[in-house]
Amino acid sequence: MRKRLASIAVAGLIAGTVVVVAQAPASAAPSSPYGDLQAGIKRQLAAGIQVVPKQTAVGKLAATGTANPYTALLRDPSKVDKYYWSEQAKAASAARAQQKKTQNKSLAAAASPIIHDEAEPKGTHGSNDSHATAELIKGFGTAKKLNNKVRILGQFSPDSVSPSTLNPATEDDGSIPLAYEFGLGTSRNAYTTTGTIGDGPHGSAGDGSGDFDFSRVHARAGQQLVAGTSGTTDTVISLYNAAGVLIAADDDGGPGLLSLLDFTIPADGDYFLLVSGYGLGTALPEDPFDSGSGLGAGREGAYGLTASLAYPDLDFYAVDLLAGDVIGASVTGNSNLLTVRDPGGRVVFGSDQDASFIYAPASPLPGGGNAVVSYVAPRDGRYTLQIGGTSGQYDVTLEAYRPGPEALEAGTTQTLFLDFDGARINTAIFGGPGVRQLSPLQGFLGRWGLSAADEDKVINQVIATVRENILADAKARGTDPRIGLKILNSRDDADPFGQPNVHRLVVGGTVAESGIDTIGIAQYIDPGNYATEDSAIILLDILSDPAGEDASLNTYITPASNKIKFIGTALGNVISHEAGHLYGNFHTDPLNSTPNLMDAGGAFPGLFGVGPDNVGGTADDYDYDFGEDAYTPDEGLLGTEDTLNTTAWALVKGKAK
Repeated sequence: MRKRLASIAVAGLIAGTVVVVAQAPASAAPSSPYGDLQAGIKRQLAAGIQVVPKQTAVGKLAATGTANPYTALLRDPSKVDKYYWSEQAKAASAARAQQKKTQNKSLAAAASPIIHDEAEPKGTHGSNDSHATAELIKGFGTAKKLNNKVRILGQFSPDSVSPSTLNPATEDDGSIPLAYEFGLGTSRNAYTTTGTIGDGPHGSAGDGSGDFDFSRVHARAGQQLVAGTSGTTDTVISLYNAAGVLIAADDDGGPGLLSLLDFTIPADGDYFLLVSGYGLGTALPEDPFDSGSGLGAGREGAYGLTASLAYPDLDFYAVDLLAGDVIGASVTGNSNLLTVRDPGGRVVFGSDQDASFIYAPASPLPGGGNAVVSYVAPRDGRYTLQIGGTSGQYDVTLEAYRPGPEALEAGTTQTLFLDFDGARINTAIFGGPGVRQLSPLQGFLGRWGLSAADEDKVINQVIATVRENILADAKARGTDPRIGLKILNSRDDADPFGQPNVHRLVVGGTVAESGIDTIGIAQYIDPGNYATEDSAIILLDILSDPAGEDASLNTYITPASNKIKFIGTALGNVISHEAGHLYGNFHTDPLNSTPNLMDAGGAFPGLFGVGPDNVGGTADDYDYDFGEDAYTPDEGLLGTEDTLNTTAWALVKGKAK
């Protein structure tokens, strides 16, 4: 199944090390006197390095319509300011954690968590370093007589490293053949040094094509390479193998605009570490074997560099979960990575960031740490939590809950209300400017060549698509045997929004009316569905723009199209996508070969159901569904997401007496 006409594949983290899989296309770019800047932008996007100017949270306050990329279906994800959203996630998540801490103090004393001290002796590693040898935390779980909270106290004890302080490299060190030899992996296992971007023959004071600082690393499989910069220069750290293939990169993984690359070596051999200045398409050389192959000078200035190479200490902990259990974990101290694995050892949620600010306020899941994870267990079994870092102590909070609706009165079901009539809505709940009036679906029919007489048929197809995507598939293929969902709509039913357990999706309005530059956006991502009266909007102006843009349905409409079926199906898929966020799903990778209704922006033909003929509403149209797919790499997550069962368990019927 094609997900895009010009497909790409990337992998990485929004604020961490990116593992590069392939190159990515980009929108048109200005020319460079040194070469094809558009190709440079493609390389940079594929490496997970943003290609728009970076703004601070203060600078962004003046800009309206900044859509949260975690909860929005964006027309062009390449234009996301990853630096801003990384900083926003840190600040907002910390504020949420502090607020919940204050709230908890005002509540009656809760049961104390289990305290689990790592059994592996300090100063050693190897006894709990895998999924198979994980330490079992007994007494933890959501069943009666178990404790649903545990505090894990542990320490990393990797091979010791002794950094040497070294003189700066000499120029020209701008390519793999010219890479400077610091002896990392041979004469030493760590070093600190200084350098300057711009002092070589290709900096702005030279020919202007761009200065790159390469150094050689001699590494063995399984070793952990950690390299970070210090100072005030906005740096990028990249790693190439001996064949000149870019295999990892980091832009802003360190404090502020500094870089911190943390990478596990896949095979014995020589690798080449590159420090460069951030730029819009200029951060990477066109040819890593040619020091003059840059596309222009980016940021220049002095920097400090610390690099180490050692076998790491990996700590795994095992917990027994029930189908539908919702777990959350947050880590502080000397850890910056949490990874959940299913009973088979497959990574199902990995994170090196805290994005808990996108949780609903009612969510009990923890946050406020260096890294935060959440996960809905699709079936009973023994799962593991891996703690990642370098050296030193860490403190993990791990909690498990049943889905929110399960605590409701027995038999209580959720309601999904589709509002096609337009609405007066406070868009501030999505990060918008405030109360706005959104126009109805009917006002957009003419932009697709339809008339008011076609509205009922379009709505019928939308409802059928949403019902199949969310309710029918969850019942047929999900692991929740007690699903309860009513799907209502503004044509046939009175508006129930404001009543308990009603999610509202407004289908209508424009970017200008809402004040938010997006196609769709949800109020929260709510694993476990603890906020059952929230909203999402699906704007229709981009979807009904003239043919030519990937995100317009008109691009795929020809005389051969069953226009009503195509438009209704496409709208139903976009609605299902935003509902999926409210039910706890994160974005999946839009550019791999696996179709999923939670695919992030960038794969619109697929999300709309367009088949191989590139025409919507024909016999080869594809049925997009919830299911298993990789998380989108640009949002700081890794592993395989099960969007079907996350949705299914969000819709469990109440069972309280």
